[in-house]
Amino acid sequence: MPELLLRGNPIGDIKGVLFDKDGTLSKSEEHLLQLAQLRVNEGAKLFIKMNRSGHEVKKLEDFLSSVYGLTSHGLSPNGSIAIASREHNLISTASVLCLLGVDWSKAVAMAHEIFQLVDRATYKEPIKRTLLPGVQNLLQNLKEAGVKCAMISNDTREGIINFLETNDVTNDIYGLWSADNQPTKPNPGAVLELCKIIQLQPSECALVGDADTDLKMARQAGIGIALGYSGGWTKPPRLTEHHHLIHHWDELNLQPKPKVHNKIGVL
Repeated sequence: MPELLLRGNPIGDIKGVLFDKDGTLSKSEEHLLQLAQLRVNEGAKLFIKMNRSGHEVKKLEDFLSSVYGLTSHGLSPNGSIAIASREHNLISTASVLCLLGVDWSKAVAMAHEIFQLVDRATYKEPIKRTLLPGVQNLLQNLKEAGVKCAMISNDTREGIINFLETNDVTNDIYGLWSADNQPTKPNPGAVLELCKIIQLQPSECALVGDADTDLKMARQAGIGIALGYSGGWTKPPRLTEHHHLIHHWDELNLQPKPKVHNKIGVL
């Protein structure tokens, strides 16, 4: 079983690695920033159509921006757009609408409408999510060492497959768990189910993510090594639930375990 090295120091033996996608394997900040801004804009347009006052429209924009993680400096890696699933972001959007006097059933319908309008806008000009520096080399090294790599993400299965195919790393990934599967992350059951797919125990695996929700999930599921990754954002995320912290993929390497040959003694 290969030994995982962090900045040249051994941190444990592994048989598998579970990777988050956005902000961990891919530079997703530009896409997520655009997504948040478009959802805020579409929400404001709907409020204007409802003849809400300029003050109410501004409050909606401020509330949605705060929930999504939009700041004057860009996008927070700790906001809901960066971490939460689409379903959770829908609920957050509907909740903001409720705070501004919209009935819950209407708020849910409006949240779905906002998301669908943005989906149509972004479908016309999708942003390619490229691999972060060092990822492809690491995936190849893990595969050559016999380590099973898998992906656990709150993106859809279609989105994950498209990402893998676009970056030509499909053959490096042994299994995946998406927002289409149940339970979704950060439920520890998501990790347990993915480990079943790749036929490994959680204790035999490392999990790498850029959010404390992922890292806490990993530890609760019994993952052997929880690795926080901070290099995918302009402003690094606040991470506290990791066993170890990575700043760049080149810091991670493998040390093959030497084979032990049993010698038969002569009496």
